[in-house]
Amino acid sequence: MTYLPRIDSLQSWQVWSRRNIRLFTNLPAMQIRLARVTDRDALYDICVRTADFGNDGRHLFEDHDLPGHMWAGAYLAVEPRLAFVVADNEGVAGYVIGALDTIDFEQRCEREWWPALRHRYPNPVGIPRELRTRDQMIHRSMHKPVLTPHEHIGEHPSHLHIDLLPRAQGQGLGAAMMATLLNELRSLGSPGVHLGVSPANARAVAFYKHLGFTTLAEFGGHGLLMGMRL
Repeated sequence: MTYLPRIDSLQSWQVWSRRNIRLFTNLPAMQIRLARVTDRDALYDICVRTADFGNDGRHLFEDHDLPGHMWAGAYLAVEPRLAFVVADNEGVAGYVIGALDTIDFEQRCEREWWPALRHRYPNPVGIPRELRTRDQMIHRSMHKPVLTPHEHIGEHPSHLHIDLLPRAQGQGLGAAMMATLLNELRSLGSPGVHLGVSPANARAVAFYKHLGFTTLAEFGGHGLLMGMRL
């Protein structure tokens, strides 16, 4: 197992990421690479298998494509230069995906991503919220996406998501994938990045804090917005 140092400054993060991205991406069993259009089904599968606070969420949805439609597919379609996967001889085992400019990404999704899904999945607005299934909750979010509060992202305009299957965990690959995307965002001129996480996902919160993310905002105990300057 690889033990990660605590990263408590931008300088130490840059030094650590430059060293370790070479180390981890040279692991023979796993390789980090840019995602391809043909990885779409794998990303969707990983998305649903990590949809229950990082655990397998297939029991939560009748349509297993819904989490992928909601949280993964748009990045391949709209921001493919910031979509990376880790793969072994069994296939893709994780991804890290992001957007350089969150506001621009949300606007592009409104034009390029949501219309086709809205046509496919009806808006359950006529069904009382407490009676909606998980699938219908996702349908509703497609028709009325929750946008990132702009007042919290001024210095952190970029954002990311990361999910790994169990076979890719515990090897330092999560940190290496984060280094890959953060270095790419930095090279594109981003001053900072944010992400959303449930406080119930204690393992993820601890991971992000270990990498140097801090809490930007809390939303009634249901969500955290965490950020990091680049």
